[in-house]
Amino acid sequence: MSAALDAREAGRRVEEVLDRLAATGDREACEAAEELVRVLMEFYGAGLARIAQKLGDGPLAAAADDELVASLLSLHGLHPEDVHTRIGRALAGAPDPVELLGFDEATGVLRLRPAAAPTGCGCGPGGAETARRTLEDALTCFAPEVTSVEMEPAPAQQPALLQIGTRPHSPARVS
Repeated sequence: MSAALDAREAGRRVEEVLDRLAATGDREACEAAEELVRVLMEFYGAGLARIAQKLGDGPLAAAADDELVASLLSLHGLHPEDVHTRIGRALAGAPDPVELLGFDEATGVLRLRPAAAPTGCGCGPGGAETARRTLEDALTCFAPEVTSVEMEPAPAQQPALLQIGTRPHSPARVS
């Protein structure tokens, strides 16, 4: 299992465990579990902050290409790149090119648009849904500040202009 998959899977598993606890109806157990998660996050965050302080931005920037490291640094507010740079990094790795329309830091909403009108039926391996999931996973790793993605329609594709005219005349050859 890759490190990037581990980070995503760990987040999903924590959510699943908290949801299972909530489903039991035991409010006290839910509150204790949520407090445990908060305390562990604070503990690991403080340790990462101390490492970041001792290493400086150079080594951290070198490790920022790793999805797991980027995710942990971002989650604890320690990533050396700003959120817009990290969003750009995630978008650069998108399976289909997208155009950034804007990011609202207050709400976490990222507005995107496909860079080109879709071609074909979109039924290739995995299709559009797989591409969207891949993009959202990259955003989760590099820019956890993004809480939702709003995809606007692609720009209308202009039909090719077909000009019909006469060909230039060439003098007739007689042999």
